[in-house]
Amino acid sequence: MQLHVSHTTQYRYSAPVGYALQKARLRPLTSSMQNVVDWTIVVSGGKIENQYTDHYGNHVDLVSLDPGGSDLSIRATGTVETLSADGIVGQVYTRAPLWHFREATAPTAPGPAIRDIAAKFLGQEDQLAALHGLSAAILERVPYVLGATHSHTSAEQALTGGGGGVCQDHAQIFISAARVAGIPARYVSGYLMMNDRVDQVATHAWAEAHVDGLGWVGFDISNGYSPDERYVRIAIGRDARDASPIEGLRMGSAEEELIVSLQVQQ
Repeated sequence: MQLHVSHTTQYRYSAPVGYALQKARLRPLTSSMQNVVDWTIVVSGGKIENQYTDHYGNHVDLVSLDPGGSDLSIRATGTVETLSADGIVGQVYTRAPLWHFREATAPTAPGPAIRDIAAKFLGQEDQLAALHGLSAAILERVPYVLGATHSHTSAEQALTGGGGGVCQDHAQIFISAARVAGIPARYVSGYLMMNDRVDQVATHAWAEAHVDGLGWVGFDISNGYSPDERYVRIAIGRDARDASPIEGLRMGSAEEELIVSLQVQQ
């Protein structure tokens, strides 16, 4: 399936900013899951200072705001041919070893609630079935609700908050619980072509766990199934921050307004 993506992230500041730098993970890479037909990033109000491949294998662009600027736009567009419909990435590895994905981070540190849900589902002999059961239990416990959490909500907080959560929360809860059971797990950011709309308000996120005999397998907890040909992978990491499409910093007291425009279609 060929998917066309148009993704614009615009920052508007209430006053001129002397310095701002964004770390952009917005370039999908060709792999066994997908073939990048074409891809372009256009920056307005700034420039790409440098680019590199991080230890997870993600392509990173460092984007700076023009000094004294008050508006920065980063537009990623392109076409990706997706090649897999079963969610199995397989035994494909980066420089980061498997044990690295068993380690907790601050957002994925397990508390009593995560340890409890992990114990209920991840002691079974059939590891793949257990992980699917965990995914379903998380969605039942934390229904998809916009605005119930924020970007800094931890996995434990999202599970115990009672107000629901979004794909970031679902993925981080799943990752945290899998690690409690000693299963390597990682966070994936990317794009999802939805069946009922073209315009979207944000990128998507899901999780991958390393299953004995299969390698890495994807789980989209928010939608209740494994990623298929409608998914485009952008970046991976131990948690949402590692794989965030864009993160950055700025100097000064200017207030920031973020505007995102995203379309994913065939």
